[in-house]
Amino acid sequence: MIANVSALVSDLTARAASGRPVTIGIIGVGQMGTDLIVQLKRMPGIRLGAIAVRNVANAIEVAASNGYARDRIIEAKSSASIDAAIERGVLPITGDIATLAAAGRIEVLIDATGNPNTGTLIALEAIRNGKHIVMMNVEADITIGRYLHTEARSAGVVYTGAAGDEPAAAIELISFAQSLGLDIVCAGKGKNNPLKFDAVPADYEVEARERNMNPRMLVEFVDGSKTMVEMVAIANATGLVPDRPGMHGPAAAREVLSEILIPKKDGGVLSGKGKVDYSTGKGVAPGVFCVVESDHPRIVERMADLKVGKGPYFTLFRPYHLTSLEAPLSAARAVLYGQADMVPLDRPVAEAVALAKRDLKTGETLGKIGETEYRAWALTHSEAQLGDAIPLGLAEGARITKPIKAGSYLTYHNCTPDASLLVTQIRRRLDQSDARLMAAE
Repeated sequence: MIANVSALVSDLTARAASGRPVTIGIIGVGQMGTDLIVQLKRMPGIRLGAIAVRNVANAIEVAASNGYARDRIIEAKSSASIDAAIERGVLPITGDIATLAAAGRIEVLIDATGNPNTGTLIALEAIRNGKHIVMMNVEADITIGRYLHTEARSAGVVYTGAAGDEPAAAIELISFAQSLGLDIVCAGKGKNNPLKFDAVPADYEVEARERNMNPRMLVEFVDGSKTMVEMVAIANATGLVPDRPGMHGPAAAREVLSEILIPKKDGGVLSGKGKVDYSTGKGVAPGVFCVVESDHPRIVERMADLKVGKGPYFTLFRPYHLTSLEAPLSAARAVLYGQADMVPLDRPVAEAVALAKRDLKTGETLGKIGETEYRAWALTHSEAQLGDAIPLGLAEGARITKPIKAGSYLTYHNCTPDASLLVTQIRRRLDQSDARLMAAE
């Protein structure tokens, strides 16, 4: 038998032995949520407590086809019935987020929805009920994550990005580099799918079916929206910034990242150090990277001797990210240690805004990210503010008020976000606060 070498596994095992496994509630049973249903059965000291989802009947089918006996799944109408089911070893599924969040046996929620407004509601319900919240919903995080983090901190609970997603994986490398005293030059990811800015779901139905994905979700990756969102998330958790609108996105293979994503004065493409970017080059996806530098010749010599690179710039590289398979680790660390894997800064440095994919007509109401109307584009926060650009997270449900040409930004002058959404209301207050601070400075 192999001994536990992980302190986290030892602590989780001890908690399970005492009859108190970390009990998780998940919201959403799409691709990520379904993965979580499977994964939580296989991790020591962690259990799936309950699920909240709009379509309860569908969620029951998903759970039944992924390891849960159908006669051990119930629909729960109240928080008390969720708690009672958990105590009996039965999986409760509810159609109401608030009901799940109020259940006493649930310790932490994982948002696996990807919808900015839904993510806002989930996070605030978790915080209101004293539950930790793990956001796989990066779209919500880049829109109002700093507000949610502040609310969580005030309530004494953890708000965190999810381990396994590229932003948190990249931050692991950044943290490692900082602990060694290395200077951070650039951090980012390899783009997982071929980049096609004008991609639309109708062109990807066959591939999506073969990959067991929703075509819209696949397009969100293909058209670059996910990459922009993820790089902005890294930026707003670290202070690294996009070097130019949309970033460079060079076709730099893994072996030459430290020759390309470095300052121009040294032969690279960057205007300086401290940037986020991505690569479409060979051998980078599905990994994340951090290009670093040391100013001491002895350190450069040792890293070169250890085959990290030639120097003076080096690439630290993680060749994988396991998305939903790793996400429960963030939940466990939040519960056991009160530790977050990734949180946004109090003041953002970057913004993912909406860019028209096609000509948009007055009166159109916009659909979801990954459809036909718009895609994400990364800017610095000040560029977005100066251009009155609409944050990507406010685009769904927004109404076009003036014609917009393909390739143009959606702004507050040509588009009106849905004011009935909570995420829109919170973001408006944040922007007003930012404007007052900028005026004072």
